[in-house]
Amino acid sequence: MAVGIFDSGLGGLTVLNAAQKRLPDVDFLYYADSAHAPYGVRDAEDIYNLTRAAVQGLWDRGCNLVILACNTASAAALRRMQEAGVPEGKRVLGVFVPLIEALTERQWGDNSPPREVEVQHVALFATPATVSSRAFQRELAFRAIGVDVEAQACGGVVDAIEDGDMILAEALVRGHVDALKRKMPEPQAAILGCTHYPLMAETFQQALGPHVKVYSQGDLVAESLADYLQRHPNMLGEGAGGYLTTGKPGVVTDRATQFLRRKTTFEAT
Repeated sequence: MAVGIFDSGLGGLTVLNAAQKRLPDVDFLYYADSAHAPYGVRDAEDIYNLTRAAVQGLWDRGCNLVILACNTASAAALRRMQEAGVPEGKRVLGVFVPLIEALTERQWGDNSPPREVEVQHVALFATPATVSSRAFQRELAFRAIGVDVEAQACGGVVDAIEDGDMILAEALVRGHVDALKRKMPEPQAAILGCTHYPLMAETFQQALGPHVKVYSQGDLVAESLADYLQRHPNMLGEGAGGYLTTGKPGVVTDRATQFLRRKTTFEAT
């Protein structure tokens, strides 16, 4: 009985790892569209078509529930997919809402009107496609009022992480934080709006300073998923768990094993 987790590449492994720790009895089928990564530099129509095809592939493999563990896909494709309708008994969910609920100190599933919150100045670090979509700001507006969000498109970071060049990724992160702080010198909180970025969380924190609370998604999404499955146990599908990629399985296996520090074997889709 597997839950599907989709990402354009390996960043979603940060969500998968947290979900496996929180829900050890649940099987997960991870799908990395490595052949088309990164999504963050693609246009919205391209992202939508790629995401829809991948999600359909997970549904076809017996996953009733698919988590888009990719902020770019969540920003550019999720709402459109939901509005177009999904097959009966299937669901697709994104990763923005648990993060925003934590930021605004709302309970999971709280649908009360937006209200003022303590955090007023928020830095958002995300891919160019996520930033241009303004999806984070739209979802935040449903839950909070009066929050100033300054977004920084972090070009090159995902590519460096996917290539295993963490020295370059670290340098890029520091440069993007410097650029953000020129626009918002004193953010109260920072959102790591890409599931690759938790791998660089320490670098973000050091560059921002100890007074800035940094939010990343793994544990938050895992807790939200646990709550959802408790309320909707029928969403546990019939398929088996595992790891799939549209890229070269050997290369993706090596990189994933490096990320998770345990053998993680990918198969071709």
